[in-house]
Amino acid sequence: MSTRLEVRFGGHSIEGVKPVNQDAFAAHLPDGSERDLKGAAAVMCDGVSSAADSEIASQMAVTGFINDYFSTPPTWSVRKAASQVLNGLNQWVYRQNAARHGTRDSLLTTFSAAVIKSNTLHVFHAGDSRVWHMRGKTLEQLTRDHVMTEGGREFLARALGADTRLEVDYLTRELLEGDRVLLTTDGVHGVLPSTRIRDIVTAADGDLETLARQLVDEALAAGSDDNLSALLVAVDTLPLETLEETHRRLTQRPIPPVLTPGNKIDGYEVLDVIFSGTRSHMYLVKDIDTGQRYVLKAPSQNFAEDALYLDGFIREEWVGQRIDHPNVMKTYPGRPTKQFMTYLGEHIEGMNLREWMQDNPEPPLDAVRDIIRQTIAGLRAFQRADMVHQDLKPENIMINRDGRVKILDFGTVMIAGTDEIASPLDKSVPQGSVNYVAPEYLMGERGSFRSDLFSLAVIAYEMITGALPFDEPAVKRVSLKSYTELDYIPARHRRHDLPLWIEGCLKKALQPNPVDRYHAFSEFLQDFTVPNPALVENIRRQPLIQKNPVAVWQVLCVILFLLNLWQLAR
Repeated sequence: MSTRLEVRFGGHSIEGVKPVNQDAFAAHLPDGSERDLKGAAAVMCDGVSSAADSEIASQMAVTGFINDYFSTPPTWSVRKAASQVLNGLNQWVYRQNAARHGTRDSLLTTFSAAVIKSNTLHVFHAGDSRVWHMRGKTLEQLTRDHVMTEGGREFLARALGADTRLEVDYLTRELLEGDRVLLTTDGVHGVLPSTRIRDIVTAADGDLETLARQLVDEALAAGSDDNLSALLVAVDTLPLETLEETHRRLTQRPIPPVLTPGNKIDGYEVLDVIFSGTRSHMYLVKDIDTGQRYVLKAPSQNFAEDALYLDGFIREEWVGQRIDHPNVMKTYPGRPTKQFMTYLGEHIEGMNLREWMQDNPEPPLDAVRDIIRQTIAGLRAFQRADMVHQDLKPENIMINRDGRVKILDFGTVMIAGTDEIASPLDKSVPQGSVNYVAPEYLMGERGSFRSDLFSLAVIAYEMITGALPFDEPAVKRVSLKSYTELDYIPARHRRHDLPLWIEGCLKKALQPNPVDRYHAFSEFLQDFTVPNPALVENIRRQPLIQKNPVAVWQVLCVILFLLNLWQLAR
C-alpha cells in the first residue's frame, strides 16, 4: 500500500461583475520528507471590498502563508506553525494599514486555510470565506461566517490586518481516502444553496478544475455581484503505514555487533567502551580522518525486532541535530556511506547528576540553583521547538568538568510535529522513569512542558533532601485513577533548615495535577531563587495535619495512650 500523502488541487477565480478580482487562492503539495512533516496546504482569501487595495492583502496572505508555513521548523505542530505564520502576516498587514492612517486604501482580507497532514485535516479560519468537507454525497460546512448585522447591513467581524491580534478559529477532522475539501468565497456560497454546491462537487466525472469552474459559473449566472472563487482538494491516498512497513523502514540498517577498543566502524575507531548494557552500547571513538572525538551509540541486538525501541533510537539522533543549545547534548550526522544503525554524539567529560548527588549528599542551595537554572535553559530550548523531553532524571543530566549542565537521552522526546503523523506503533505506555514520571502520564493524559517541570522539581527535591517527594509505593504504580492518590511529603521534614519559601516553591511545582503547577519555567526559577512571601503565607496557613502529619499522629497516639491509662486507673 502507499505510505505517502497524495492529494490533487483544482481551482477557479474570476472578478465577476466587479472591475478587480480581490480574491486569491494558493495550494502546495511538497516533495520528500517535507510532505510527511508538513503535509499539504490550500488557502483561500477574499479581500474586503470596502478597502480599495485589498487584492494586495489577499494575494500577500495566500503566498505568504504557503511560503512561510513550509519554512517553519519540522518539530512544530501544524497548529503552532500556522498560528505563528498567521500572527506574523497579520502584524505586517496591520502595520501597513497604520502607515496609511485608516484611509479607504486599507489592506484587509478574510483568511481560510486547510492543511492536510497524515490523516488529519487542520482548518484555520477568520472571516466569511468557507471551508467544506465532503465524504461520499455528504457536504459539511466546517467554518462559521464571522459577520455581524448593523442597520440592516452585514459587516465582517474578523479580518486579517484589522487589529493587532487576529482571532482565528481552529478545528480538525479525521480524513478518509476519497474525501474532498472545498474552499469558497462568499461570491459563490452567498448565491448557490449548499445542496447545489454538494451536487456539483460530489460529481464523479470531471476534473477538479472543471468542477470549480462550474461552481463559479453557476454562481455568476445566479446573480452573484462579488468576486467568485472555489478551490477543491481531493484526498487520493493517506500515509497509513502497516506495522510491517514501519518495521521494515526502521531496520534498513543492521545493528552492529558489540565493539571493543581498536575496532573500526563507518570511518571511526573505537578508543574505549563507555557503557555496555542490555539496551544499548556507548563507545568513545575518533574520526579516522580528522581525529575528532565523539561518543558513538548503538542499540543492543536484544532489540533488533523491537520497532518501538528502534523508533526511539532514530528519534534520539534526529532531536539532537535540531536543538542547538549549550545545555543540550548535540548529535551529529554520520558519513553518507554509513552502513550500521548508530549515531554520533557530543563527547562530554564529566559525571552525571546521580554521581554528583552521591558526591554531594548535602549540597548548598546555590549549587542546586545553578544546576536547576542550567537545566531549565536546556528545557526551554525543547519548549521553543515544540518538544517535551519526557524522561528527565539524574542519569540523563551530565555535568562537565567546567560545571556546565547537558541534557541527554532523547529517545522518548515528544515532538509535536512528528507525533501528528499516524503510526501503528503503540506509544501509549507511560513515558519516563518511575520515580520521576509526571502523574498525568499515569492518568493516560498527554504530556506538556509542565510534565518536564514536575520531573525537574523531583530532581531538585532529591538534591536538597536526598529522598523522593512521594511515598515509594505510590510512585511505582503504572497507572493512577486520581491525582489525590499521591501525597506530597514536605521537604522540611527531611531537611529542617530549608527556608519556607523553598518548601512552598517545591510543593507548587510538584502538584500532581498539572494545572496547579507553575505556568512557566521562568516562574519556577524565580521562586526557587528569590523569596516569595505569598508561598510562605500559603505554607503557614496550612492545617497542622498537612504541615506535619507525622507529628499530628504522634500527638494523637500519645493522647489515646493517656486516655487508655486513665480508663484503666478508674
